[in-house]
Amino acid sequence: MQDGRAVELVGIEHDPDPSPIAGSMIGALEHPSRIAAPMARASFLEKGHLAGGKGRGVDPFIKLEWPEAIDLAARELQRVRSQHGNSAIYGGSYGWGSAGRFHHAKSQVHRFLNAIGGCVRSVQDYSFAAASTILPYVIGTTHGLGTGHTVWPSIINNTQTVVMFGGAPHKNAQVNSGGVFAHYLISSMKQLRKNGAQIICISPIRDDAGSETNAQWLPVRPGTDVALMLGLAHTLMDEDLHDVEFLKKYTSGFKRFAAYVTGEADGIPKSADWAAKICTIPAHTLRQLARRMATTRTKIMMAWSLQRANYGEQPCWMAITLAAMLGQIGLPGGGFGFGYGASNGVGNPLLDISWPALDQGQNAVDNFIPVARISDMLLNPKSKYDFKGQVRIYPDIKLVYWAGGNPFHHHQDLNRLCEAWTRPEVVIVHDSWWNALARRADIVFPSATQLERNDIACAARERMLAASHKIAEPFGKVRADFDIYADLCAAMGVRNIFTQGRSEEEWLRYLYHQAAARLKDLGHYAPHFDDFWEKGLLHFPEPEAHTVLLEDFRKDPQKNPLQTASGLIEIYSETIAGYGYADCSGHPRWFEPLEWLGSAITRQFPLHMISNQPKTRLHSQYDNGQYSRDSKIQDREPVRINPDDASKRGIGNGDVVRIFNDRGECLAGAILSDAVRPGVVQLSTGAWYDPQHPDQKNSLDKHGNHNVLTADRGASKLSQATSAHSCLVEIELFTGTLPPLSAFDPPRIVSA
Repeated sequence: MQDGRAVELVGIEHDPDPSPIAGSMIGALEHPSRIAAPMARASFLEKGHLAGGKGRGVDPFIKLEWPEAIDLAARELQRVRSQHGNSAIYGGSYGWGSAGRFHHAKSQVHRFLNAIGGCVRSVQDYSFAAASTILPYVIGTTHGLGTGHTVWPSIINNTQTVVMFGGAPHKNAQVNSGGVFAHYLISSMKQLRKNGAQIICISPIRDDAGSETNAQWLPVRPGTDVALMLGLAHTLMDEDLHDVEFLKKYTSGFKRFAAYVTGEADGIPKSADWAAKICTIPAHTLRQLARRMATTRTKIMMAWSLQRANYGEQPCWMAITLAAMLGQIGLPGGGFGFGYGASNGVGNPLLDISWPALDQGQNAVDNFIPVARISDMLLNPKSKYDFKGQVRIYPDIKLVYWAGGNPFHHHQDLNRLCEAWTRPEVVIVHDSWWNALARRADIVFPSATQLERNDIACAARERMLAASHKIAEPFGKVRADFDIYADLCAAMGVRNIFTQGRSEEEWLRYLYHQAAARLKDLGHYAPHFDDFWEKGLLHFPEPEAHTVLLEDFRKDPQKNPLQTASGLIEIYSETIAGYGYADCSGHPRWFEPLEWLGSAITRQFPLHMISNQPKTRLHSQYDNGQYSRDSKIQDREPVRINPDDASKRGIGNGDVVRIFNDRGECLAGAILSDAVRPGVVQLSTGAWYDPQHPDQKNSLDKHGNHNVLTADRGASKLSQATSAHSCLVEIELFTGTLPPLSAFDPPRIVSA
């Protein structure tokens, strides 16, 4: 602090590798893109919902006083409720994982909407929806995906071979839902290497495994990991290296899968030679890898990114099947796990506690959609769709209330979303900055940031409970979400239902007392709230026992059955087979993706685009911060391209390029790198959407937002998850006049 103002955020002394992303939080407090007061779209203020949605993202805004803004939003909510019912309200929130337990965006907005009768909500997430759908069918739980992993100490002390599909990139592990105590991915990898483990990174991008791993790089063709794993499985069977006894005792349906692998079922043996033609990794390399995996303690790690693709359930199912064939599931340092390195807490020894959270109340509306199907919902109300064996019907949404997260960052095919976004009668948004979502709202409430409010941060994976102190006064007329909802509830006659008569501080004390009681039950001491608030940080010791995924099941499958239909690992699922889906059959299999480097459309779009997580921000958060801005090339998001592909197109380092396909186009700044395999380009997610002509359909994005290029199609009928990584593009040198960036400028604000 300097003269009462925050000037720098410093990593705590316990952290060997603090993230520089946090440095953007202070500069963003008073950034020109900050929303300083309540706003309404000018035409909406004049005509109400009859203004229609075509002007969203184009019309200017008018500043409102708080009472006027609250009254306007309350009237629209009441109108929609009385005319269409609460099932016409969509409660949108995808705030990743707000660090606070009280000011948690999703909990706050759903508590508010439930207090006034409920809303249509979303299920799943964009991070690993296909995986979270398939795992319960196969192992009866989602352990090993977000929580419950075999912990790093077990891997470090026991694993001899680590096979990473998609790597474990350091840039992703800068963050963790609920907060970070210490960043440890690099130190864990170094210790693993020191103990003699061999690490193999199977990815189109070499640095998906950090330099500290000294990994062997197998530059797989994107989207073909299942074929590669089938080649490994065939080798294990062909050379009698698979664990027959484990498969008999702990799995169900292996014979039907084996018939597919050998070709007995379809006449096509899934041999290493067959796999090599698809994944472009030599057959002899695959055979050598299969032999090493079978003769050493092997850990299969798979990044969450692999299942964000066409048929995204298949690589997860196949990884578990491959681990079962090795027979090491439930052993220290063996088996499988998803998302190591995806965020900092994955693989950290857990504190066995469920932290208290703000109660969201009871939702009187029982309808929901898979999170990645919002455009389908808005464009096709009352139409049918398949999901997890059910035939469901999309609701007819009249009002979207969004707080936390930005669909114009995380949703695919933004040109399609722009069209869908014109359909609701009303859009109400809480946000802190004028991003693409706020610009496309009818009513905008300016929301306080984490640095402008008090909260409690906690993360079981970090074994941490921390005071999140307010260090800055709210900018302009900004208010915390809780206070905005409290006033809305007062206007609608339900204030006490929402607040329960508690202030912010009283809520924090209430939640802390619950946490202290649960800690006491675990034998951990938690001081009085006032002492905790002054001390600021509690950290709890590592459990003596190291978690090993499915260890109890392995010890006694009869006493500890899985929550699957058979109680065993389901290599073949009668349940899924019974759904009759052509895009997800009864066992893992190779489905040719709709877009990949082996498809016919490469004649038009010959490059596969990987849209991975950025180094300089969390998704799109703080793209307006200096750390992210400094990474841009001529103000455009950087795109990495192999030098051979760049040479063919006359592209040099630092050139601005146009990336395009039949869904959209964007500008980006070229970085030539042999860390990206030929035929692949890498454009990270999170550049704020900035169309050159927002009033025109399919306008050029000036900034480099990947989602103007990605396809909005479900991974399969089973999960309906995102499939962003199945995306082909072409790139050319941009030779026109470079349009100025406007993503970080506020929209036009006019007088009433």
